[in-house]
Formats: sequence, C-alpha cells, structure tokens
Amino acid sequence: MVAFNVVRFRVKPDHEQEFLAAHRELGPDGFNGARRFTIIKTGDSRYCIIGEWQSFDHIVGARPQMIGLLDRFRHCLEDLGADLGLTDPVSGEAVIDTVAAAPKARRSAGTRRKPANKARTTSARVGKPTKKKAAAKSSRKPAKKTARKKAAAKRKR
Repeated sequence: MVAFNVVRFRVKPDHEQEFLAAHRELGPDGFNGARRFTIIKTGDSRYCIIGEWQSFDHIVGARPQMIGLLDRFRHCLEDLGADLGLTDPVSGEAVIDTVAAAPKARRSAGTRRKPANKARTTSARVGKPTKKKAAAKSSRKPAKKTARKKAAAKRKR
C-alpha cells in the first residue's frame, strides 16, 4: 500500500539554497521505493517535504539514508520550538487517495461548435423569420385574405 512521509523544517535565512540543493542532488532516485518528493515553501524560511513511497516498509528501510541526508544540511536548520527539535516528521500508509477528474479537451481555435438548432440560430443571425414563425404567418394569411374579401364583398353590395 502507498505510504507517505511528511517533514517540517525551519531553515536559517542565509541557508535556503544549500538546503534545497541537498535535496535536488539526491532526489527520489537515491531512495529505494521512493516514488517522488515534493518540497513546499510554507512561509518565510519554512518548508515541508512530502515523500510518496511504494510502501511503509520502504520508508522504514530508507530511514538511515534519510538521516544521512539530514546530516548533510542539519547546520542549515533552526529549532522548531515546542520541544520538536530541528524536524517534525510523520509518516504512514494512505487510507484515502482521490484524484481530480481529467479536464475536458479544449477545441482548437479553428473548430466551431454546431448550434443546437441551426435553422433558428441562422435565421436569427440573418434577421429572417424562423420556420415556425413563417408557418404561423402562412396559416394567418388565408384568414386575413378571407376577411378582406368579405369586407370588399360588403362594400360592393
């Protein structure tokens, strides 16, 4: 089961680049079972390292090597206070692992989406009546013609 280790640090102000360089040099390839490491800057001279591992046993097996890495930059660290010392490490197995849905593919600049109702959209753009309106008008026209004919017939009488 996938496991993670998380370690908080406070780095002395003039030693941040040395701290980061020590981690860049080794990276996850230097640890058996490590998948990736992420370093997060959480504030002024404050960092948090998150390591993803194939299993918790790989973390346990890598502890001597991680302490060796810590020894390379220990002089760069400040005490965290609250009886924590220079580091605040925690580790354990993942119990929930969620992944965001993949974003939908964007259309290229040259493609256009087809309108939902092409007849309605095209006629609205051109200023012509839609088929529905045209049908409604055509059904009214005979009624108007009939009324006109009746009115003309009354006048003739």
